[in-house]
Order: sequence, then structure tokens, then C-alpha cells
Amino acid sequence: MNTLPGPRLAIDRRMCVAANRWGTRRAVGVFFGIISRLGDGVFWYSLMAALALIDGRRGLLAAAQMAVTGLTALFLYRLLKRWTRRPRPFRACPGVIAHVPPLDEFSFPSGHTLQAVSFTVVALAWYPLLAPLLLTFTTLVGASRVILGLHYPSDVIAATAIGGALGALSLWLLPLRALMG
Repeated sequence: MNTLPGPRLAIDRRMCVAANRWGTRRAVGVFFGIISRLGDGVFWYSLMAALALIDGRRGLLAAAQMAVTGLTALFLYRLLKRWTRRPRPFRACPGVIAHVPPLDEFSFPSGHTLQAVSFTVVALAWYPLLAPLLLTFTTLVGASRVILGLHYPSDVIAATAIGGALGALSLWLLPLRALMG
């Protein structure tokens, strides 16, 4: 598959090409490369460790719920990637280049975004005051994936929905009052 078929996907392709061109600016590419690298897990694992160290049992419970949700997200996004097998934009869209190497072969959904959103939903249920930091970082992670040429906007949008649903499901299955009780 060399290009995205159909007119309804043309906007997705055009947005991907435009965002990727923006990433050719050195400062932009470096910034979003760092954000993407932090989104590989460094930021989230550091946050979980900090919560456990700073807030004792409550922080440990929050980190544990984030970890279980993250493992579920990992399994789910790998399953979806193998099932959909959507080629990455830099392989299928003329004019899109990968500014960093991909972690795997396929595009749909964005695993970085799915993880970031699911972690953010769970973390904010425990620590709402972290909203400015986590919402900003999660938004930047999603944007980085398109700017770096690794995902289409629709990959990021779908991952946001899936990650939000997964985070909500985690909170529904393991409500805070039950964990704290």
C-alpha cells in the first residue's frame, strides 16, 4: 500500500504531510523527538516511582493501578497493530519522512498516545492537581507522533479514544474508594 485510499482519508494524509513538514525545523524536530522519547515510558515510570515514594501507600496504589492499566494498553495496542497492519505514514505517504526510528512496524493505533491517555486518566483520578502537567504532556506526545512522521492524525485520535476508555474502565473496575478502603 503506497498511499491512503479514498477521499475521506485525504484530510488525514494532508494533515500528516503538513505536520511532518513542520517537524523538519531543527528545534521542532529535536523538541518533539525528546517528548516522544519521554513518552516511550521514561516519563510515566518516573511519575509512578515518584508517586510511590512521595505519597506512601496511596501513591503506591495509584502507581499500581497505572501499571496494570499500562500493561493492558500495551497488550491491546499490539493486538490492534497486528490486526490492522496499517503502514506508517513515512512508508505510505510521499513527502513524509520519519524524523526518529519507529519502535515497531505498523501505525494504527499510536501506542504512545494510547498509553499516555490511559495513564493520564488514571493518574488524574488519584491526583487531579497534576492536570496541567499531564494534559500538556499527553497532548504533546500525541502531536509528536504525527510531527515525527510515525502516525496519521487518525491513529492518534483513535488511540485517544481507546486510551480514555481503557483508563475509565480501569477506574470503574477498581474504584478508588475500594482501593483505599
